[in-house]
Amino acid sequence: MKKLIDEIIKFRDERGWRHHDTPQALAKSIIIEAAELLENYQWEDEGPNIENVKEELADVLIYSIAMASDLGFDPEEIIREKLIKNAVKYPKQ
Repeated sequence: MKKLIDEIIKFRDERGWRHHDTPQALAKSIIIEAAELLENYQWEDEGPNIENVKEELADVLIYSIAMASDLGFDPEEIIREKLIKNAVKYPKQ
């Protein structure tokens, strides 16, 4: 995961985008990309464009990983912490 985070941050920084990536801007970008992902399922009878689903999901993940990194969070750690909380909140049936 560390290598992937480094690649994402390097890609962004090489393009001079760092100054745009405030937590607020990244949160907005995550929502925008999530909406674009959701568009693939708007008309369920047509079925989703799987290639576009993959690309939009990647965008959501990239922005999320960048935001976590910028805030000093380890994505693996915060996901595991949340899974533990969810296990308590939603126990096995």
